[in-house]
Amino acid sequence: MTEAQSKGGAIVLPFIGTNNPHGGVTPSASPPATHDTVVKRLGCVEYETVWREMQSFTAQRNESAADEIWLVQHPPVYTVGVAGRAAHLPRTATGIPVVHIDRGGQITYHGPGQVIAYVLVDMKRKALGVRDLVRRLEQAVIDLLGDYGIESARRVAAPGVYVGEAKVAALGLRIRRSCSYHGLALNVDMDLSPFHAIDPCGFPGLAVTRLRDLGVDESAERVAEKLAGHLLKVLG
Repeated sequence: MTEAQSKGGAIVLPFIGTNNPHGGVTPSASPPATHDTVVKRLGCVEYETVWREMQSFTAQRNESAADEIWLVQHPPVYTVGVAGRAAHLPRTATGIPVVHIDRGGQITYHGPGQVIAYVLVDMKRKALGVRDLVRRLEQAVIDLLGDYGIESARRVAAPGVYVGEAKVAALGLRIRRSCSYHGLALNVDMDLSPFHAIDPCGFPGLAVTRLRDLGVDESAERVAEKLAGHLLKVLG
């Protein structure tokens, strides 16, 4: 993730239910939780479907709208932020689609077995700055990993969460009208090989890891529920 960028009046920062047969999302939603936040469980949905719905939600929300956290997984896809450079894109034919999107930063990979939490937060209402929000999202992952006895850390120059030298969670945000969308992606039990074809987050040779390789024997769905609890706590 790079520094905040401004585009079209928005601040962008890098980076993460059931499927509707008609192409949309049929969310399984909790009632409003503490902190006036709604948690929705979308299942496994095509990336662009959820991205467009995040944009629509953010454009239409008003001051009274509850904040939301969307828990989701995606079929295999590379996403490239507005600062994306061709040098970091797939070096070999993978058959995996590449989608250019409106968060900041470079390229990352999403696939089944990766937990994604999209955070749609009214930052003005919560009196949060961009860096504050980034740190809170990182802290939620650090706290979650701590529950499993895993020591992890953030890096100032390369936002995300790391275990040793390997990245386990990536962050990507866009801020529009003082509201956030996009979020974080946590590798739980996914195929990591598609990362080998790219420079993850724009860093050549960056190692990536997953919770399964760190000794966590839980489903992505179970991890997602625990992550949501930590997000609710840090977002306050």
